[in-house]
Amino acid sequence: MSPLQSAWLLLGVSVLAEVLGSVGLKYSAGFSRPLPSALTVVCYACAVWLMALATKRLEMGLAYASWAAASTAATAVIGIVCFDESVSSLKLAGIALTVCALVALNLGEAATH
Repeated sequence: MSPLQSAWLLLGVSVLAEVLGSVGLKYSAGFSRPLPSALTVVCYACAVWLMALATKRLEMGLAYASWAAASTAATAVIGIVCFDESVSSLKLAGIALTVCALVALNLGEAATH
């Protein structure tokens, strides 16, 4: 695996850690439940640490935008599917646009190399 591929893998795991942290935050009930609260803190810390490692090889703007977009879309989908959060065509369009923006950012990066 190339260093660039490793960086993207680290960023992907960082996204997973951030999403797990967000789920833990939901279950923490305002940090009043110790186990989900601890899970949230550990996951968020891991997410930031892994992002820091990924940005050794990836451009900071691209890495952060990719992380934020992927985390936002995944968290929104998990909210709809697992927590019975509201869903509308506008919300789904927003998620789709977020994913499209992520693809465009990455295609734009590939075009410069």
